[in-house]
Amino acid sequence: MPELTGGEIIASYLEKEGVEYLVGIPGHGSTNLLDAFNDSSVDVIQPRHEQGATHLADGYARASGDPLAVFTSIGPGATNTVTGAATAYVDSIPMVIFTGAPQTHEYGQGILQELDRQKQGDFPSVMEPVTKRSFVVRDVERLPRILRRAFQIAVTGRPGPVHVDVPMDVQGASADVEIPDPAETRAHSRPGGDPGSIAEAADLLAEAENPVIVPGGGCMIAEAWDEVQDLAEHLKVPVIPTFQAKGIIPEDHDLFVGYAGWIGSSAGNELASNADVVLAIGCRFSDLHTSSFEPGVSFDIPPSKLIHVDIDNEEVGKNYPVEVGVLGDAKVVTQQLYDAVSDRVDEVSTENNDYYDEIQELWTEWEARVEERLSDDVPMSISRALAGLREALPREGIVVSSAGQPQETTNPQFPVYEPRTNISCGGFSTMGFGVSAAIGAKLAQPDKPVVDIEGDGSFLMSNQEVACAVEHDIDVTWLVLNNHGWKSIRNLQVDKYGWERVLNTPFDEEKNVDYVKMAESFNVGFVDRVVKPENVVETMERALEYDGPALVEVIVEPDNPDSGAIITGEWDLADLEK
Repeated sequence: MPELTGGEIIASYLEKEGVEYLVGIPGHGSTNLLDAFNDSSVDVIQPRHEQGATHLADGYARASGDPLAVFTSIGPGATNTVTGAATAYVDSIPMVIFTGAPQTHEYGQGILQELDRQKQGDFPSVMEPVTKRSFVVRDVERLPRILRRAFQIAVTGRPGPVHVDVPMDVQGASADVEIPDPAETRAHSRPGGDPGSIAEAADLLAEAENPVIVPGGGCMIAEAWDEVQDLAEHLKVPVIPTFQAKGIIPEDHDLFVGYAGWIGSSAGNELASNADVVLAIGCRFSDLHTSSFEPGVSFDIPPSKLIHVDIDNEEVGKNYPVEVGVLGDAKVVTQQLYDAVSDRVDEVSTENNDYYDEIQELWTEWEARVEERLSDDVPMSISRALAGLREALPREGIVVSSAGQPQETTNPQFPVYEPRTNISCGGFSTMGFGVSAAIGAKLAQPDKPVVDIEGDGSFLMSNQEVACAVEHDIDVTWLVLNNHGWKSIRNLQVDKYGWERVLNTPFDEEKNVDYVKMAESFNVGFVDRVVKPENVVETMERALEYDGPALVEVIVEPDNPDSGAIITGEWDLADLEK
């Protein structure tokens, strides 16, 4: 076997894993690693900020199910990945992050960009809370084993980011090593549920009068969309996904009823809170999803009986007591439940079915509430802008959103119809996430149109990544909804304390950023601004037809007290005692 440098070992192993792209920014701490990719089939994508690298890898994984690799230098380049790693970690998104590290013979000497006052070469301590595992490679001969373990951990069980710290001399050192075959270190099956628990859960579902199915992000990760829909259709029960499972069932399906929680649909909250049995699959039951656990608003567990399915035992029963807890893969367990329920009851009919009729009635009422937001007023509502985008975007199109007002409206009100066509940061709620996550989604799904929906405040946090898309000619469209400020946070301040105590400076409309000129300065090929709602559809169609990066700014209402969302639940933000 020929001797390989540490960088060449990493390049060779990524090729065996089928990793398409290595994403990062060169630095002195990664030079030996990066040089190996001159002769690799793995393409190098260079964003403009290391946080953007992790968000790009995140978007790619959410759109495809497969991980990318991220690389950085030592020091601030490495610490810049923390927010992106945390975003992926909370939402269980796989990636492997390689960071440069001090040369092994200089550990603890405080070399340039080393963290050493608590422990020598201490950057891995920074990554420990935001990754599934953090490795340090002390010897080039150990590198193949660590790479195998890093990817195994990232993609199996509950997925997530894994960190590998590679000292500069290890990147350049050579060794006669064998590159392992990833298939030899992976389980070739997924874990199913205990048969006794499956039977108990199936009995509950078969006997329930008004059950609901609540699929979470774990269903999307496990690709359980067919199984969830089959089970729902057999029992004729409503599907109330979490936002991380948006697209698990087509939103024009007669059993889709929206979402539960603070900005859930009225139909979703009513049906979830009145269910006698709740089947939650790969679902964390977060505060936004549960109306901060206020009984009877979004869920009422107990008296509702909870069947909780998850691949992570720590999530089962964490926030609500379970009637039946099932540890296993979402796809496998849902199929087991379908088989067991089918043995107990025939497919339920919609004829003379009072529960089915109630589902349709509640959904019709919710759709009417959304329709009320679609006036032709100027400036237009966020809802009106999104309705125009939906008309222009093909059914299979992918939408991406970051935290803030656009996300609060997109997730509950923008219908999607296929799995992995809604990509949105969840539990870490990261502003600016979508600007580069959309680039990753397009790399993963080059034949689908991709639109990133950003507020102006969120867009400004990561706008430099537009240059990455232009450089690599990646066909992404950014839809910037401009309401001149961080209005979702301002509205929270107004709601809690009144206008006189708001500490949140609005963006001056005359002095604010000109997003059209900004995009033009980045050499974006199609740029336009929309003020009148009747022009949204045509402009978005032209942007989507353009072969290359495009940006459309839409001026939306600045002072909607609910930030464009329809508030149907509750969210506890602990008021100060007066």
